[in-house]
Amino acid sequence: MRVCANLSWLFSEAGPSLADRCVAAKRAGFLLVESDWPDLPASDYRTALDAAGLKPVLVNCYQGDRTAGECGFAAEPGEEQRFKSGLDTTLQYAATIGAAKIHLLSGRDLSGQGVSPADQEQTLIRNLRFAVPVLEKQNVVALLEPINSISKPGYFLNNYETAWRVITAVGSPLVRLQLDVFHMQMISGNIVNNISKLLPLIGHVQVAQAPHRHEPSLAGELNYKFIFNQLSAAGYTGYVGCEYKPASNTEASLDWIQEYGLQY
Repeated sequence: MRVCANLSWLFSEAGPSLADRCVAAKRAGFLLVESDWPDLPASDYRTALDAAGLKPVLVNCYQGDRTAGECGFAAEPGEEQRFKSGLDTTLQYAATIGAAKIHLLSGRDLSGQGVSPADQEQTLIRNLRFAVPVLEKQNVVALLEPINSISKPGYFLNNYETAWRVITAVGSPLVRLQLDVFHMQMISGNIVNNISKLLPLIGHVQVAQAPHRHEPSLAGELNYKFIFNQLSAAGYTGYVGCEYKPASNTEASLDWIQEYGLQY
């Protein structure tokens, strides 16, 4: 398994711009990166990636006005056009930088506005079915990630049962599960059994220690050396995204990568 640096979380010491963080990531030994929706034009990000010799694995989708609480529209009834527009914007960005995976955020839990979870789930399925032929044209995989309700209150896709039903209903290899082990621990625990169950759907893995979301090697609820061994034994050969907040500075937080048998 190879690691990729999440530039939205790591290398804050280099400054707020992803372009500056690219340089720091390469200096630390990374060859692969991922990020939230970027803070710079796609052409500028591509230039920074190429200059640093980095390959982008994943980018989060365009999410709307995050200052207003928007976090994607895939599961929001009535926002289908905004979902389609955001998908187009995201795929254009991914094509420019060369990323083959996008994280499609589900959007808000609208139960407080009288929308049922079943209606939101069906909206998510319909939108993803629409997305499949679009993804096929660009050869891009869309990822769904359950996010725990403590870290992100009010997010619709906050459990693995719903994610399983949705991905299974869509029935395309281009719609996969993004398994963030930190979120899984906060949502349900039972990590090893859940990995075994969900493995056929997993398209990407991310890691952080729980409950504080620092580097995996710090003391916490999770034994990551064991978890990585179990992932490998289960047959996972994909990327592992480092989506955590370093306890001190980024470079001091990276010893676990080689210690736990992962590669840059």
